[in-house]
Amino acid sequence: MNKERYSIPQLLQKNAQRWPQAMAQYAKDTQGEFQPTSYPQLVEEMYTVAAGYLELGLGKGSLVGLISENRKEWLLADLGLLALGAADVPRGCDTMPQEMVFILKTVEAPAAIFENTAQLKKIVPHLSELPKLKTVILLDPPDDKDKAPELPKEIKTYNFHEVVDLGSKTLEKHRKAIETSIAELTPDDLATIIFTSGTTGEPKGVMISHWNFLSQALYIDNKIGIKPGDIWLCVLPVWHSFERVMQYISIANGTALAYSKPIGRIMLADFQAVRPTWMASVPRIWESLRAGIYSKLQSQGGASWALFRFFVSVGKAYKKQESKLKGLFPTFNKRSRVLDFLTALIPWLLLLPLHALGTALVFKKIRARLGGRFVAGISGGGALPPYVDDFFSAAGILLLEGYGLTESSPVISVRTQWAPVAGTIGSPLRYTFAQVRSEDGRVLPPGELGVLYVKGDQVMMGYYKRPDLTKQVIGEDGWLNTGDLAMMTHRGEIAIRGRAKDTIVLMGGENIEPSPIEARLKASPYIDNAVLLGQDQKFLGALIVPDQEAVCAYAKENGLDCSDWESVCESPEINSLLRSEINDAISSKNGFRTWEQISRFAVIPKAFEVGKELSGKQDIKRHVITDQYKDVIDRLFK
Repeated sequence: MNKERYSIPQLLQKNAQRWPQAMAQYAKDTQGEFQPTSYPQLVEEMYTVAAGYLELGLGKGSLVGLISENRKEWLLADLGLLALGAADVPRGCDTMPQEMVFILKTVEAPAAIFENTAQLKKIVPHLSELPKLKTVILLDPPDDKDKAPELPKEIKTYNFHEVVDLGSKTLEKHRKAIETSIAELTPDDLATIIFTSGTTGEPKGVMISHWNFLSQALYIDNKIGIKPGDIWLCVLPVWHSFERVMQYISIANGTALAYSKPIGRIMLADFQAVRPTWMASVPRIWESLRAGIYSKLQSQGGASWALFRFFVSVGKAYKKQESKLKGLFPTFNKRSRVLDFLTALIPWLLLLPLHALGTALVFKKIRARLGGRFVAGISGGGALPPYVDDFFSAAGILLLEGYGLTESSPVISVRTQWAPVAGTIGSPLRYTFAQVRSEDGRVLPPGELGVLYVKGDQVMMGYYKRPDLTKQVIGEDGWLNTGDLAMMTHRGEIAIRGRAKDTIVLMGGENIEPSPIEARLKASPYIDNAVLLGQDQKFLGALIVPDQEAVCAYAKENGLDCSDWESVCESPEINSLLRSEINDAISSKNGFRTWEQISRFAVIPKAFEVGKELSGKQDIKRHVITDQYKDVIDRLFK
């Protein structure tokens, strides 16, 4: 394998020459129609934006805030900075004002790019804390309804199209300087500082180099079969490292990015419009797509609903036997492949015609809604619930679960397209090494639970201005402590079993991982979210956030008035329903031990929100929730 190394702008230029006819982006115009941008056009746009930045005084070493959701202009803003040897400090539009100010202040940003005036207004009351900020750029120009706030005269405000116009007028003056800048970039130069979402306290700035990103983009070829002409449907916030690296994977392989939204009706329309081959997304979106399919067919009722449920059951059983035939299941203990093959062959043959019928009658229609060219979805940013994984597998829609963290830029492993092993996150990428270690640092054999350590080109440069914190997670030997509990299979796949620091230890000494239990609870149609509790207690408790739509439907069917949501949540009928769902989910028949069963729970009527109880990746902020609901939790364990 060629290990030639590049910076991001260098690789983009190289690929524009290699694939001059290939499209790099599809973005909607004002009429909602997708318009293409070719690779050579993208390179020229990068130069144009870079020239505009030079006119504003930005250059090598500048750390520029980039507060925006995923869109065509985000990548242009990013590439323009990278071409100059600058770096962006990205964040999403759900960022709280104090967090935004903390980040811009920490990096001493001389400039910040905001999606709109609403984002800019978040920092206006705190400008005295940002003395270095001299330039503001708005991706969406202000209008009569959304006027730009007044800023001190020393801060200049520009619309992004003004920066582009400025760059167009001065490009020839700056072209040679930009070419030189790109040529002088090294793969180890800083590309971005991504601040962690703060689920455990003050955000930390993760420094990621050009090569941290591109090593994944160039070494993923033995995992997924992407090729020039493929299209990625983009629905995730690009400030997260997961979506960010997917954009560079696209650039590295001559594929195109089509910008959509993580909203069911918009996504489904865009699937038909651009007919994508790939989509990277978090488990929550795959979960929502599954729920939408179930909801639609359940509403039809009758034979359609009965047939659907029957063929899903058949599909799951068929895929389970097929995995045994092919040896595609986690092997934590040595076992006979011949015996597995023989025990699976007869059931597989019996299920084959039924599964074929289900595909023709049900699953083919579901797959058609994805545009007809869909190859696979990549799921990352959190554990993919088994019931979601099993459903899409039964329907013949390939989901490849991957794994990583911001500190590894982020991809460590992903299931292989041609031999996916359910129940795992696949084996590490090429040139990435993984070990499972015990508390005393011993490397554990397959099948034993310990903390996952990784080493590879994607491991971050370190935490910005925090070498002390960097030393806590990266050893002198370069191994990164992921903080995740894992087991290795005998074939080298990794199975994540939870977060080491999230482990609940009951008074009796029982160690419990909350993530699998919470995931099982959320599989209930009546439960939107769940938080497991019980550290140093005699038993487990939980905070349960009901799914308002499903619970109200149940309430109406049972003669309850749903106009007062809080009263509904307090009603004996709904508490009885939730108790039944909890008991059914967390039971011995589902593989849970006695001490993992939930003795008490409290209903939280208000849904958790991103930026409050949830991080941008929809991870639970446990410390926020335990503080916010301290009184409720105290009553649970009295």
